[in-house]
Amino acid sequence: MAMPQNSTGENGFCFTQTLDFSHSHPPPGEAGRTCGASLSNGTTSSGVPSPSDSCAEPLCSTTPGEEETQYHEGIKYVSTEGEELACGWGGFTPGCLQLFNTSKGVLFFLCVASFLQGMTVNGFINTVITSIERRFDLRSYQSGLIASSYDIAACVCLTFVSYFGGNGHKPRWLGWGVLVMGLGSLLFALPHFTTGPYEARSATEVGICGGNQSLPCAQAASSLSSYRFMFMLGQFLHGMGATPLYTLGVTYLDENVKTNYSPVYIAVFYTAAILGPAAGYLVGGMFLNIYTEIGREVDITPENTLWVGAWWIGFLGAGAASLLISIPILGYPQRLPGSQRYIVMRVSEAHQLKDGSHKKASDPDFGKTVKDLPRSVLLLLKNPTFIFLCLAGATEATLIAGMSTFGPKFLESQFSLSASEAATFFGYLVVPAGGGGTFLGGFLVNKFKLRCSGIIKLCLLCTVSSLLAIFIFFIHCPNMPMAGVTQMYEGSALPSGHLNLTAACNADCGCLEETYSPVCGSDDIMYYSPCHAGCKEVSKNLRNGKKVYRECSCIDKTLLPSPGYAEAGKCTSSCAKRTLLLLFMFVVILFTFLSSIPALTATLRCVSDRQRSFALGIQWIVVRTLGGIPGPIAFGSMIDKSCLLWQDQCGEQGSCYVYQNSAMSRYTLIAGLVYKVLGTTFFLVACLLYKPPPPESVPGSSDASEHGNHQEHKPSLPAGEDI
Repeated sequence: MAMPQNSTGENGFCFTQTLDFSHSHPPPGEAGRTCGASLSNGTTSSGVPSPSDSCAEPLCSTTPGEEETQYHEGIKYVSTEGEELACGWGGFTPGCLQLFNTSKGVLFFLCVASFLQGMTVNGFINTVITSIERRFDLRSYQSGLIASSYDIAACVCLTFVSYFGGNGHKPRWLGWGVLVMGLGSLLFALPHFTTGPYEARSATEVGICGGNQSLPCAQAASSLSSYRFMFMLGQFLHGMGATPLYTLGVTYLDENVKTNYSPVYIAVFYTAAILGPAAGYLVGGMFLNIYTEIGREVDITPENTLWVGAWWIGFLGAGAASLLISIPILGYPQRLPGSQRYIVMRVSEAHQLKDGSHKKASDPDFGKTVKDLPRSVLLLLKNPTFIFLCLAGATEATLIAGMSTFGPKFLESQFSLSASEAATFFGYLVVPAGGGGTFLGGFLVNKFKLRCSGIIKLCLLCTVSSLLAIFIFFIHCPNMPMAGVTQMYEGSALPSGHLNLTAACNADCGCLEETYSPVCGSDDIMYYSPCHAGCKEVSKNLRNGKKVYRECSCIDKTLLPSPGYAEAGKCTSSCAKRTLLLLFMFVVILFTFLSSIPALTATLRCVSDRQRSFALGIQWIVVRTLGGIPGPIAFGSMIDKSCLLWQDQCGEQGSCYVYQNSAMSRYTLIAGLVYKVLGTTFFLVACLLYKPPPPESVPGSSDASEHGNHQEHKPSLPAGEDI
């Protein structure tokens, strides 16, 4: 079958000398220039010399100015196993699709998939979880189970997917994974359509002095809470579908590009995954300003605690997009045309075990059956560099998970921001620092052509830099004064840990602690609620739309001709240390993400070629179980120690309303130092224990196998010629 033309620049390959492994016996008469021939496990289409001899000659000889090479009629992209290397589905391989049958085409579709995964799981879920709790009467621990279902599914599937998918047809595993992820998003949105319309409870005006009504504590259990199992199943499908993306997707990219370009491709891939959550926060926040029952007129606004936004729209869009993007991914071949070109240019950098057992993984038949699974695990466990890179990744994942979960809360408390302002602020901080650091890490590895040892040293440098920057948490912004919480109503200091929300000025108001709605008084002091400030009237500020409470008896009126007033929301902080705190937080995030792609590249290079997908799967399990899952719990428990004011839910402790900023900074510093010191130690040990292969290793040796992610071994070239 005649195939379309293909460029010999990046993915095409051709040989002026024919190549053959010593034990292959090609048919006679096939000699001369061969383009598109495949090399794998000792079989080629023609030739006599061995690979080591061929590496001394140019891989492709073209005339000056020649940019494209015409394929002979009837030549197919064929691997040694006999499968076609054309892009398509079954026998349907139209020529127009071959334009995308390149490493850049794969990168584009995988970037879209990782963007959708990040936007859905790390963006939409975190944005709408409060609305889902309100709509389906869920408790916090139940919504926590929904969020954890993603990591549970990933841990369950990682071993199976990375082991069998790593030795199978990776694009098919990837395509089906993205399709399952899309089904999970559609399932997550399904409860909106299977329940009755949302009816907000009576929005009676509560909060002003004399206007409070008692809030019933005992509420009948709602049958809507059982929908949490559908949400958990949707998240479980998200986890299953995303599992191949960050294991097989990375190795597929790595196998089909030049070794020097691999870190850049992987960095672009991960940058898309980081930009996804930022888009999820922005788009999800926009949807939450739309009432969940579209088209229905309601008398409440998004600021009302009874409001439920259109949380489900984002999941419908992301689900449909995932289903569409899975189609082209499923059409890619097991190997891209021309990817075999790089096999003879690579040298193994796998860690050398003393007993030489690392050579077992070079067997072409290794890893194709479940019988090899225990031996694969044992080989990885005997690799100290891999083990300590996994542990270092777990410590970094703990920090990233903790920062992403509680970073907005830290900014909210330190700078006295609203929750939405803090989330937006944190997004503006993370996108350039996280996305830029991720891309810059891959760029540096490519720019300086670092080998495995140098990459680990770069990770160590980044970790030490962020360790020094984390000392910024020694400083903090002072708490805004809050009557009855940080100080007495008359202005005197309040003993730590003691609350006194009742004073003579509000004793007759009948204020309830359940109605926490902070206001900022005209005396620049915050109050627990308009009722606790003694306010008797409410109006609306036409300038900014905020509610204004007047006739407030508790607000100091010595300097005012009439009783003070208060405005809904927190008082604005004028912390002089804000810029310094934000600058060093940016540095911490930048250097934390800067080491992520180099650490991933070092992991790929320190293991045998056929174990790379499985090694990434094992690493993800370690990172999730030791870092991603316990990270938010560890940071959350540390931050909770700094709480000044807890929510009272009918006698049971709820979430924290007010934190003590000095204690929050101190505990954040302790947690950050512990994990950064551990990360530095693990990278240092990994660097010291790494044992590279001897310098005489050449392509075709027992340590160089089919798709190694290794440093390029450039053959000597005649004058004036280049690869």
